[in-house]
Amino acid sequence: MAALSPPPHEEDTLPAERGRSTHAPAVPGYPTVPPGLARLNSDPADRAAAALLTCCASPAWAGRLVTHRPYPDVSALLAASDEALYDLPPVARREALTGEADRSAAPPSGYSAADTALAHAQTAYAAKFGFPFVVCLDGASAAHALNQRLTAIHTRLDHDEEAELALATEELRRLVRGRLAARAAGAARPAASLPAPGRRAPDRPYGSPEDAVCPESRDSGRPDSPYVPV
Repeated sequence: MAALSPPPHEEDTLPAERGRSTHAPAVPGYPTVPPGLARLNSDPADRAAAALLTCCASPAWAGRLVTHRPYPDVSALLAASDEALYDLPPVARREALTGEADRSAAPPSGYSAADTALAHAQTAYAAKFGFPFVVCLDGASAAHALNQRLTAIHTRLDHDEEAELALATEELRRLVRGRLAARAAGAARPAASLPAPGRRAPDRPYGSPEDAVCPESRDSGRPDSPYVPV
């Protein structure tokens, strides 16, 4: 069977660097995968799970993604993530959403009245639903993010618990897709950081500052990937 060629845009995932390929060895049957995804595929299970937990604070979700390795492309990884999140029982969804507490707070806007209103709304939201307000504003300008956040939280405060849990999970799914895509596209570990013979490389999560991170989260699937993007 002839080797499959990646879509044209996949070749441009990362800028070329002198003396080093921008892609890592592939899953058998596929020519190349992004370096970050290659690391996720090959790392020990505990290290891979720890890296995944930086994208979504659900051990059940991370464990499922680790179990289903290797992923032939980023599209397959994102589809697996979507499926794993949707299959979580309510208690595990709440756990994942609760893990967003440190990331869900909006930075101060400089408009004290609006910031105060948002803080009160977030407190009311957490008291009603038992998890922090989570909304995906990827791509929103800073000038509009505060208004979008305020509008969304006031609308969602009127939901019942079941409807809001479903909507909050969908917002989390979108956030996690962006985080996973950036991690999967992360550069391979630079040669300078490789350990000397006989010494173990220091642990660090994917997407550390020295990694080249690609913010693009578009799909690049192939028809025979084990997961079909939703």
